[in-house]
Amino acid sequence: QLVAYEVKRIRAEEGNKQKILRHIKELAEKLYKNENPYPAVTMHKVQKPTEGCHLRLHQKPFPRLDEGTVQWIIDQATAKLQTAPPAVRAEKKCMVPSGPPIAAIMERNGNALANSARRLEVVRNCISYVFENKMLEAKKLFPAVLRAMKGRAARHCLTQELNLHVQQNRAVLDHQQFDFIIRMMNCCLQDCTAMDEHGIAAALLPLVTAFCRKLSPGITQFAYSCVQEHV
Repeated sequence: QLVAYEVKRIRAEEGNKQKILRHIKELAEKLYKNENPYPAVTMHKVQKPTEGCHLRLHQKPFPRLDEGTVQWIIDQATAKLQTAPPAVRAEKKCMVPSGPPIAAIMERNGNALANSARRLEVVRNCISYVFENKMLEAKKLFPAVLRAMKGRAARHCLTQELNLHVQQNRAVLDHQQFDFIIRMMNCCLQDCTAMDEHGIAAALLPLVTAFCRKLSPGITQFAYSCVQEHV
């Protein structure tokens, strides 16, 4: 129903905090009533007499209650309760129109999606430049790549791209390439959250045992030795 009827109203209210809050309260009440259809039984509290009330003049005496009448009222209420059907709320079924097309709602997210695609393209290009030994171009893109690592999609893209290069037997790097790849991996792991532990971090595990550089004849340094301090 929100999508069908309220989109224009929500857009009109975007700049006004008070209207937005009022709208949210209305929604909250509707949701609460939907979850709690039966009102809670209220207990009638009998107020205590105020101090000094016995000193007042013109006090009306409390009327005598007729025992028969009281019993009759109780019996009537009991009989009603026994014959009353169980309280079940009848569901009202209604057709809700589809409302405006999704594109109309999502149009403001279009820029974010375009930005995300650009970031992934930057990550891919930078990794390509590193492996093609175009270090000047890689350096230009590098700050943007490190910023992009804040996003989960870019971290995922990094693991995919590096995996492609491992499969092409391009895991042995020279010193400069090794430095670039290590800095990317470190930045990626630094921005990982607990949610990424079995995704991004797990995907990096086989990669850090694959990428390496030759320090001297017979001595090889693997990438994990530079990234193993991350939680």
